[in-house]
Amino acid sequence: QVLLVESGGGLVQAGGSLRLSCAASGPTVNIAKMGWFRQAPGKERQFVAAIIWSGRTTDYTDSVKGRFTISRDNAKNSVYLQMSSLKPEDTGVYYCAAGDGDYAVRFRIAYNYWGQGTQVTVSS
Repeated sequence: QVLLVESGGGLVQAGGSLRLSCAASGPTVNIAKMGWFRQAPGKERQFVAAIIWSGRTTDYTDSVKGRFTISRDNAKNSVYLQMSSLKPEDTGVYYCAAGDGDYAVRFRIAYNYWGQGTQVTVSS
């Protein structure tokens, strides 16, 4: 069982920055993609960003393009989400996810493992 542990959430003013981290442990050899999803109060969990583990391919939801950057460190089995120019609508619980295939990176069903989530609150 792969274990994902997120960190780095917090309270920040609009326009500020935060960096989320996600460390994976356990049998990670089959992980092909890692992603970040977020869930705002009363809303469904939505795709934010993803990265293919074997290369540098990334994908972002339109609302965060140019503001968020996803990156990975294979040696540390970790993925990061650098968030800049934060807006109040970025508020939510951010979840790290890992999946066995390098496809369908935007879909929750394509991910096998999930972290416990970290709260990000952006004040106006």
